[in-house]
Amino acid sequence: MSLKEEINYSLWCDFIERDFLENRFKEIIKKQIIQGATSNPAIFESSISNSVAYKQQLDMLQANNAKTIYEELALTDIKRAAFLLDKLHKNDSDDGFISIEVDPLLCDDAAGTIEEGVRLYSQINAENVMIKVPATEAGYIAMRELTSRGINVNATLIFSPAQAIKCAQALDEGIKDSNKDIKAVISVFVSRLDRLADGDFALKGLQTSKLGIVNATKCYHEVNKFKNPNIRTLFASTGVKGNELSPTYYVDNLIFPNSVNTAPLATIEDWLTDGSKEPTAIMSEVDCDKYFDTLKQKGIKMQAIYDKLLVDGLDSFKVSFRDLLSKLIN
Repeated sequence: MSLKEEINYSLWCDFIERDFLENRFKEIIKKQIIQGATSNPAIFESSISNSVAYKQQLDMLQANNAKTIYEELALTDIKRAAFLLDKLHKNDSDDGFISIEVDPLLCDDAAGTIEEGVRLYSQINAENVMIKVPATEAGYIAMRELTSRGINVNATLIFSPAQAIKCAQALDEGIKDSNKDIKAVISVFVSRLDRLADGDFALKGLQTSKLGIVNATKCYHEVNKFKNPNIRTLFASTGVKGNELSPTYYVDNLIFPNSVNTAPLATIEDWLTDGSKEPTAIMSEVDCDKYFDTLKQKGIKMQAIYDKLLVDGLDSFKVSFRDLLSKLIN
């Protein structure tokens, strides 16, 4: 029995590129290796900048402004991914999704995010699309409104349990208001916490490469308290950089019921070869809280870590988006 059948655990691919969609992507869908896919501004910046597959369409679009060009390129890929995942989605409404993020420059503009989310969803015109919205104060408003209008949402850039709770609250209310079978995921970023904190943790005698897993587990418990089967926790930022950890570390330790892991293609390939295919024992919420109490006693300021990660995450997507737009006009 697969993990999907056993515990409703899904693996989504955190990568979009045009040639990949027509080759390896089709293969890993057919083999039921993945059940969905995600994208973000950094992924599109890398794909469009480095792949010749976009050149012909890019040349044809040169009469337009940069954002229009970006959307035409990105929406072509998203529509294709949605088509390729459609059969999977029809067989299982929890999966077969592809996500596209709203303009990251709108992260503090609720009305702008709602307007763009509605427009993108309408233009793509596929039921298995999720509109990706960052977990800011404006984002919570947008998540609730978009789901209430019948639009699936991927809440992204969640680092703290407080963010996870606010996302779950907004999505729960929006989904219930919609009276439709709307799906949502709450994307909790994992490895970035360890990359930021491990140096300090080592100096203080604390175990490294643990914070990300415990924090993600705490967020998972918070989301599950809402008992909304249409909202799942998604573990993001699960690739490993460096050689200290197993390449599948952030997958193997977060195989939880009713959850999703969106991983880079290289991590998925490693997981197929050497990764764990067994459900992970879940740390209790009480033990998560004890861990955070220990960190506090050691002088670790978790809110400062959360705040920096969110600012850095928003900034990195903005930089990627601006860099991409600057490259689209010849």
